[in-house]
Amino acid sequence: MTLDRRKFLTACSRAGITSALLPGVLYTLAAQAQQADPDHKDLPKITAEMIDQASALAGVGPFTADQKRLMLDGLNDQRGSYDPIRALKLPNSVAPAFVFHPLPAATPQPAKVDTSPCGDAVKGSAGSILYAVPSAPAHVEDLAFATVGEIGKLLEARRVTSVALTQMYLARLKRYDPKLHFVITLTEDRALAQAKKADEEIAAGKYRGPLHGIPWGAKDLLAVKGYPTTWGAGGFERQSFDEDATVVQRLDAAGAVLVAKFSLGALAMGDKWFGGRTRNPWNPELGSSGSSAGSASAVAAGCVAFAIGSETLGSISSPSTRCGCSGLRPTFGFVPRTGAMALSWTMDKLGPITRSAEDCALVLDAIYGPDGKDTSVHPATFDWNPGLDWKKLRIGYLKSEFDPPEPLNPQEAKPNETAEEKSKREAANADAKAWRARRDYDRRFLVAALDKLRAMGINLIPVELPKLPYGAMAALLTAEAAASFDDLTMTGRDALLTEQGIEDWPNAFRIARFYPAVEYIQANRARTLAVQQVSALFDQVDIIVTPSTDMQLVATNLTGHPALILPNGLRGPDAPKPPAIDDGDHDDIGGPGTPVSLTFLAAHYQDAKLAAFASAYQQATGFHKLHPVLD
Repeated sequence: MTLDRRKFLTACSRAGITSALLPGVLYTLAAQAQQADPDHKDLPKITAEMIDQASALAGVGPFTADQKRLMLDGLNDQRGSYDPIRALKLPNSVAPAFVFHPLPAATPQPAKVDTSPCGDAVKGSAGSILYAVPSAPAHVEDLAFATVGEIGKLLEARRVTSVALTQMYLARLKRYDPKLHFVITLTEDRALAQAKKADEEIAAGKYRGPLHGIPWGAKDLLAVKGYPTTWGAGGFERQSFDEDATVVQRLDAAGAVLVAKFSLGALAMGDKWFGGRTRNPWNPELGSSGSSAGSASAVAAGCVAFAIGSETLGSISSPSTRCGCSGLRPTFGFVPRTGAMALSWTMDKLGPITRSAEDCALVLDAIYGPDGKDTSVHPATFDWNPGLDWKKLRIGYLKSEFDPPEPLNPQEAKPNETAEEKSKREAANADAKAWRARRDYDRRFLVAALDKLRAMGINLIPVELPKLPYGAMAALLTAEAAASFDDLTMTGRDALLTEQGIEDWPNAFRIARFYPAVEYIQANRARTLAVQQVSALFDQVDIIVTPSTDMQLVATNLTGHPALILPNGLRGPDAPKPPAIDDGDHDDIGGPGTPVSLTFLAAHYQDAKLAAFASAYQQATGFHKLHPVLD
């Protein structure tokens, strides 16, 4: 079938069509009317009645009978344009012909961070503070919860071997995986070969830097040659690629040792994957959250020194919060995503999940920068300096997020309420009351954080997030994700995915087919305003302190600003108990003995400054040194 585009556009224009959604809707409606014809040879003609249905879904029209008559030929022709593109079988690795850059217009090249040291701290050649080399432990497993910086100094001084560390972490992964379900694939042969090589190089004086010989794990959306890359999804269990992801290549070059590929919720949603549900080491009755589920759980459980996760909308933040890790979501466009599963080309970010902010910086230092393949990557610098004089920084906080919440307004009974309506109302009120109890309890940690910052000599500056419809813009993510996995929806292979609920990907992808192209562009125009207005906050302050949840998480993922999530204490025995069912939607449900978190934000490409300030807070609090008891 050939397409007369001019005729189609003319017909649509005369009919007053302003939504690019209608052809897609009509195609779907016609396909549903088709009995069984994979080649689309006998699709029924689009009718006026179908236009009525499609226009209701699109939120346009209604159209008059004359308008619909004019539209019919063009819409039937337009439908034929879909098949040639679908026949290309576009792989997930092919990006659209546009690139998102989060910097506002007329923004100069990001300035280099002040590298002047503070106090007695001295910057070493590897970018970490030169502390005394710790003594070798009596047992290598005593290092299970040590930081990258601590382990690296022992390796450099040859007081522990990479082979011993690798064997220790592999043993712990095997011991705790049956309980926590964080491993998809062990890369044992590769790891032991890398560890042996690292020991030989270090012994020969060829020390590569602070990651040399350090065992780590990859979220299983990163391609590793010779091993499956499953994306956590049913139907992809045997998928593999012939080239390592750029991040994997760079960590190999830094001498790090890959020991495992970790679980992620199917296609990067949540913590449920084809092998089960990844658990929170602090409370294994609960999930670890996601989608960097296994990366955060394994780091928290002392089963790797660090891991790589990814975030599109909370996938580093949420599991880091639940599992008590330090997670760095870098500026969008700082770390190349080549060889990583694409979910949303304008929102996907790769970053480290570790035990400390300094560890985040050491890992980011090895993986950032252009690779010549991911065109979204900006050639900004990462000037990591652990001795940064953070007292010179201007620190803001999102004041309204720390204020007491508004009083609850429980749903009231309606006249002539049915028994079913009453039950739903009472359940909703009970859920809201439980949510408020958890929020009120956790607020004490937020208030204590502000008090601690003031005790550190910081004059906190109140700021507020610009009032924009961030939630409405988040539909951009789902639209791009539906395009990333178009083949699943069109072939019915989405039935293989583990989760099939109302909020899960199969349903979300189907709904996204009805998102108008015009509205997608309008949401991106609103996103431009968000980039400009959120960026303007960092003209007033250098760092913003905020709770890890709520609207800032959506806003800053849309605007591409970096965030560092860090543990901020443990709930006491008086904490509200977790709900009977963990629906995966909330990160504050852990209950007694589980961690809470705090988030710091910074301007674009000021990730080094962000990590330095977060490290100062950790030095003052020590919460990052807490870890769960697993046995």
